[in-house]
Amino acid sequence: MTELESLARSTLLPSFAGDAPPDWLLREVDAGLAGVTLFAINGNMPDSAGLAALTGALRRAGDPLIATDEEGGDVTRLAHLTGSPYPGNAALGAVDDPDLTAGVYRSLGAELAQAGVNLDFAPTVDVNTVPDNPIIGTRAFGGDPALVARHTTAAVRGLQDAGIAACAKHFPGHGATAVDSHHEAPVVDADRELLARRELVPFDAAIAAGCRAVMLGHLIVPAVTGTTPATLSPGAVALLRDELGFTGVIVTDALDMRGASGRIGIPEASVRALIAGADLLCLGPRERRDSLASVIVAIRQAVEAGRLSVDRLAESAERVRELKAWLTRPASSAADPGIGIEAARRAVLTTGEPRLTAPPLVIEANAPANIAVGPVPWGFGRWLPADDVLRVDPDDADAHALATAANGRPVVLVLRDAHRHLAQRALATALRSARPDTIVVELGLPIWRPPDGQYVAAYGATLANTTAVAELLGLTARLS
Repeated sequence: MTELESLARSTLLPSFAGDAPPDWLLREVDAGLAGVTLFAINGNMPDSAGLAALTGALRRAGDPLIATDEEGGDVTRLAHLTGSPYPGNAALGAVDDPDLTAGVYRSLGAELAQAGVNLDFAPTVDVNTVPDNPIIGTRAFGGDPALVARHTTAAVRGLQDAGIAACAKHFPGHGATAVDSHHEAPVVDADRELLARRELVPFDAAIAAGCRAVMLGHLIVPAVTGTTPATLSPGAVALLRDELGFTGVIVTDALDMRGASGRIGIPEASVRALIAGADLLCLGPRERRDSLASVIVAIRQAVEAGRLSVDRLAESAERVRELKAWLTRPASSAADPGIGIEAARRAVLTTGEPRLTAPPLVIEANAPANIAVGPVPWGFGRWLPADDVLRVDPDDADAHALATAANGRPVVLVLRDAHRHLAQRALATALRSARPDTIVVELGLPIWRPPDGQYVAAYGATLANTTAVAELLGLTARLS
């Protein structure tokens, strides 16, 4: 292996399938691969003991970064089979207690450390200013830059107190978009002055808090990046390095996303990201042995063609080494098993006096899947017999038939981001017309709500969020 190939490997985070690292990956780790990204959809997240065994095997092969997207809310990898025991950022922002936010992230960090993960692609520090944002939503602390900034500070300190490297994302800010960068690169039409007082405020806070990494988003910000996504933009890196003063590791969002590589392919996107100044390349969940080899070849060819300098690669390799050295610091933090439900309870918003007096019929309205969230279970089925919970497609649901099916029982209608989905709002209006006593529960952002009646908003669909609502309605007492 040449020095150039070694430098290339030191910038790469591929993925793999299964609950044990394959031999090819162990050889790559031994050869100096920067690390890996773990994905639940790849089967990398078995139970806690299995995950610890997996990360232990990787660590015995070398000194890898072991990264994942564990935001602790709707986007969870550790708890992908059950839903997170922690509410997400929207709930924490609604409570607006930075000490609570720090405690939640410290406990989450302790769980990551126990599992052997050392780099968390969190917190999300986007300022969610577009209600129709399809990818951020409950992942953001809110829409006020100052609020997001103070909770960013708390989240970074909490994670890093537990010895986990935090990675603030998605620079320079994904909150003012109505397009999902998994499909195409959104355009944020904001001038430098607006960016400075809105999108960049939480990133300033993250840097001041000592955040070890920042993730570039696949966002076109003409005032900074021209027509190029930030992931591949020297202008975005210069803004982060030269103007905000960030000296840590710059990570790319997954390069398999169409917003980065849809027109040019992952090897070329990897080369352009390195040329722009990124240090660590997250390749994506399906980018494994063959993709890794292709990217290394593309990097070597870019150096040979004079497009990418060895010095640029060496800078990134050194920053990655510094991050790994930081991770050797002693850190001790224990998970707090009660803090998640405490935070979720404090976040619940109610109108009227929503309380059940008899076993209900719970109607859960499906919503289009958020790719970042993935197939994580949600809802109230754990507290009720199967026949008492109906999961419906709101486009096809018949409100009158549902009201009849309740047969006089109380009705609970569960929505997710009703403000983004006309069919959910129409179903809620029609059902409440038929049954004015219907309790409406919102598990997304409470931007739309019925004009009157009983209403509950949880700011998320996690296990913690739904447990808090179930307690409020009396479902948990009924189960016991």
